[in-house]
Amino acid sequence: MVKKKKVQLQSVAKSTSIWKLLVPIFLGITVILRIFSKNFDSKEFLRLSWNLTTVIFLLLVIVVYVIRHLSYSWRLRTMSHQYFSWKKSIELIFLWEFASTVSPTALGGSASAIIFLTQERYGIAKSVALILYSVVLDTLYFLLTMPLFFLLFGPIVLAPGLESVWSLNGYAWSFWLVYILMFGYGFFFFYGLFIDSNRIAKFLNWLSRLRWLRRFKESILETAEDIVLASKELQSEGWSFHGKALVATSIAWLCRFATIPLIVFAVIQIESLEIIDGILMLTRQEAMFMLTAFSPTPGGSGVAEALFGGFFTDYLNDSASVVVAVVWRILTYYSYLIAGTIILPLWIRKILKRRKVKKNKLH
Repeated sequence: MVKKKKVQLQSVAKSTSIWKLLVPIFLGITVILRIFSKNFDSKEFLRLSWNLTTVIFLLLVIVVYVIRHLSYSWRLRTMSHQYFSWKKSIELIFLWEFASTVSPTALGGSASAIIFLTQERYGIAKSVALILYSVVLDTLYFLLTMPLFFLLFGPIVLAPGLESVWSLNGYAWSFWLVYILMFGYGFFFFYGLFIDSNRIAKFLNWLSRLRWLRRFKESILETAEDIVLASKELQSEGWSFHGKALVATSIAWLCRFATIPLIVFAVIQIESLEIIDGILMLTRQEAMFMLTAFSPTPGGSGVAEALFGGFFTDYLNDSASVVVAVVWRILTYYSYLIAGTIILPLWIRKILKRRKVKKNKLH
């Protein structure tokens, strides 16, 4: 058990290796520089608004991102039944977000998050339940809100000028593919956690025996065991527990997607922009995030920057698009990358110190 814990800490520590950090930075900067070289116009840049209003809206971006972080911390406290203090919850969310920035978007930081929780002496079954239920809640948010946004705005949620959600436009096809995949794995985990975990476990055991999945056999069997453990933990929870978790999740995602509208309002200060435009941009950012949800690059680096311009051409010219994209990624992505490189080594040091103290007491 001690050896396993050491291996876990070593695997987490590797997240701060120079190469792990340089890959997302390199991908993001490369794409931005390419877009910058093609689209940047110094005259158009000088026409952008840079005044007190700009400062106010950029401060609001920071405020909503703080609220987002606190919302996830609240969700963690709620789902752990206040096992973690506010301070510890905030620290763990920093670590969780950092793990997401250095992991392929398709994988996210969930695997590392389980290690973080268990190293804080939170039970393995409870940790697995918390992580898997977080995945279900996040997926549920997207599955419920996107249809509502379609009813409100129509197909332009996916791209400017899109006339039909069934258009052959690449954005529309990609969106529906991702939506179907999200619905599939969201329903799979929901069914396993709240309806019949044993049936899901049997299905996964059957999958692990297929010849072309044999190399994934161990991870598939672990997932089956995790779902059964998590199901036992979650089925005893009341409506208050689920309600608070869903509210915290919704606030966190809404704050995340409010960043681009606020940055646009900061640099494009024209009278024609109204609150409804901000809501539309928020929905576009959500749709864009979904398209990067299965990106193989760390934190969607490169992919997010490349997609950005196409989603906001009706609000931003090429030069403004570059500026907004750079500010957006610095404030919402690279900030967690930097914070994680500082917090993770300190956290590992605290865990090792705690173990040393415990070992000395035993002797």
